[in-house]
Amino acid sequence: MATGYENLISGSSASTTTAATTATNPNSVLDKDSFMKLLLVELQHQDPTAPMDSDKILTQTSQLATLESASNTNKALEDLATQLSASRDFAAISTIGKMASLGSNAVTLEKGSTSKFEIYFEKEIKAGTLTIKDKDDKVVKTVSLADQAGKSGVLAFEWDGTDNDETALASGYYSVTADYTDANNEAQSTQFGIYPVESVRYENGSPLIKLGSSYVPMSYIVEFF
Repeated sequence: MATGYENLISGSSASTTTAATTATNPNSVLDKDSFMKLLLVELQHQDPTAPMDSDKILTQTSQLATLESASNTNKALEDLATQLSASRDFAAISTIGKMASLGSNAVTLEKGSTSKFEIYFEKEIKAGTLTIKDKDDKVVKTVSLADQAGKSGVLAFEWDGTDNDETALASGYYSVTADYTDANNEAQSTQFGIYPVESVRYENGSPLIKLGSSYVPMSYIVEFF
């Protein structure tokens, strides 16, 4: 006498079952419900004179439990991924209005070319100096902020890559800071790499934080304050 599995894959029974499976499971994927139906059919059509081995039933039941557990785990992971995504989005949006630090005040210079960068000035500039140092913390260039008097916010600068003697400097990283007095004659200081977060943009589902005129991934930012 044929078992349930054989009935399902032979003759007219196979055609009927295939049609039903196609209708209810168009992707032809056996889920836990399909395995349960197979087990019940196999028990229903077993030979009464030679019943199915109990070990075999236990094995198939164990497989069904494993499949159920895997299905529940996948669902839990999907829910967790959704929650983490929502949490990340909320965290990104909550940074708007805060200050963000890139963790470094160094700009990159390629010898023979200029270096463009932006610095945030919280207070209105009355007078001051922009200071550029090399990797050994030696001052190589000082620039008057007289042209920036009356301005505040994120200001753009372009350095021609020369020192105070107009000698072209080697390629590398150079730190940039600024010391100035504001409209109330109070001393202020700032540096490259610290900006207010102005907005958040999403690209391919990932948040980008606007610092100055640029959008950067959150992973580039080492501190919000």
